[in-house]
Amino acid sequence: MKRGFLAWTAALIAGLVHAEPYPAKPVRFLIPFPPGGPTDIVGRLAAERLSRSWNVQVVADNRPGQGGNIGTEQCARAPADGYTMCMISIAQSISPAIYPKLGFDPVRDFAHVTLLATLPSLLVVHASLSAQSLRELINLAKARPGALNYASGGSGTSSHLLMEMLNQQAGIDTVHVIYKGTGPAIVDQLSGRIEVAFSTAIAVLPYVQSGKLRALAVSTRERLPTLPDVPTIAESGLPNFDGGSWQGVVMPAGTPREYVNAVNAELVKIVRAPDMKERIAGMGGIPLGNTPEEFAAYMKTEEEKWAKVVKAAKVGTP
Repeated sequence: MKRGFLAWTAALIAGLVHAEPYPAKPVRFLIPFPPGGPTDIVGRLAAERLSRSWNVQVVADNRPGQGGNIGTEQCARAPADGYTMCMISIAQSISPAIYPKLGFDPVRDFAHVTLLATLPSLLVVHASLSAQSLRELINLAKARPGALNYASGGSGTSSHLLMEMLNQQAGIDTVHVIYKGTGPAIVDQLSGRIEVAFSTAIAVLPYVQSGKLRALAVSTRERLPTLPDVPTIAESGLPNFDGGSWQGVVMPAGTPREYVNAVNAELVKIVRAPDMKERIAGMGGIPLGNTPEEFAAYMKTEEEKWAKVVKAAKVGTP
């Protein structure tokens, strides 16, 4: 009788613990890139809104390095208890094709929560560069092979592969300069140390609008609503060019589904709120929000797509 009572009490306590409101304590929100870049901008907006909605602190924690792979691996290895989540980007769908000993699998090692936004990239040059169009930039690069430098936020990131794709399709030779994230790369481009870069519109739109950087073309097949006069690369003479970045949220694989669903529901509500949609669109992004299943399928498709680009561009580890 006593043993049965103890078992009933333990089951009751377990049920009460399981029924505890989520989240019941601060949540760690890993951002695997340095401050100032698009992943940091979108991630901090999401963390701020989650904190406000849940009335629980969601701590944005920047862990940059190796094109976002260091912080992403930390997320994959974190306890699957619902109290660690992570921003993930296009860079992590590219990494398996670049790094043979990658410390995580972007499909297998995460519970995919939602795709927050897609981020068209702009091909931007320093205002002092003479090129006023993509065609003029290509002519300049052909006249001075190896003389123009381009920045990326890390080997294997979208800023890297988009430029390699441009080099290949345009038949030009530019020099890759690697930074630990988009933020530091933009700083050097603003100073004139770097002439060319593909950067997400969300990161460079203010500098384009102020005239410090010049946008020559948009990387996707559609023009950017906030810069309607800037043509796409496909319109500018390279009809097969199409590529863009994106940002999403994942949790460690094995995180209880009810927690994944709770985070998904809150983030979708946040990203679709009129003020947030306006905020993201105003920075050059396209707000989305989808189901965990849709995001997982999207991640698999992106990994397959970029593996083909990496192979064609003969991109290797730095």
